[in-house]
Amino acid sequence: MKPPKDKLLNVAKDIECVTTQLLRLIGEDPNREGLLRTPERVARSWAELTAGYTKDLDKVVNGALFREGNDGDMVITRNIKFFSMCEHHLLPFHGRAVIAYIPRDITIGLSKIPRIVDMYARRLQLQERLTHQVADVLEHVLNPRGVAVYMEAEHMCVMMRGVKKDSAETVTSCFRGEFKTNMELRDRFMMYCITGNKAKKK
Repeated sequence: MKPPKDKLLNVAKDIECVTTQLLRLIGEDPNREGLLRTPERVARSWAELTAGYTKDLDKVVNGALFREGNDGDMVITRNIKFFSMCEHHLLPFHGRAVIAYIPRDITIGLSKIPRIVDMYARRLQLQERLTHQVADVLEHVLNPRGVAVYMEAEHMCVMMRGVKKDSAETVTSCFRGEFKTNMELRDRFMMYCITGNKAKKK
């Protein structure tokens, strides 16, 4: 459920105040020209980056569920780009997802899978949790014979600080139903992930 507008305005003002304090704490002058509107911009940015908290799954799916005959083949969506925020350091991570499901008797509109990813990515997240949440939702909404979710991402908390490895990628996956029990099916899915990755890096 979306919070009332007055509550959102209060939250934005609180974020502006905290941002002003942060600027002072790191030795900056929040009143200098380049920073005058920074607290306001930061508040707007955080509202957008965490918009997933106020999304409603039913509204995201919006009735785009269809009873269609299926011969048991997987439905796969590749190269779903996503952006999220690491809950440990409040730094961004971004990457791509590959998602497949084997319908039992229901399929979902093609645009809805990227929207579901976005709904859960736009929160404070762990990549591992995000991967499983997307699988959970598709299982709940579609009751499919199987679900597979693959994600690879670059984390700014690894690239910009600490170990500072700018080429490191984190890969997570989740397999449910027939993707978990049928190794041949899982291997076929992973081939789609690998070929998509090669195409992306050309």
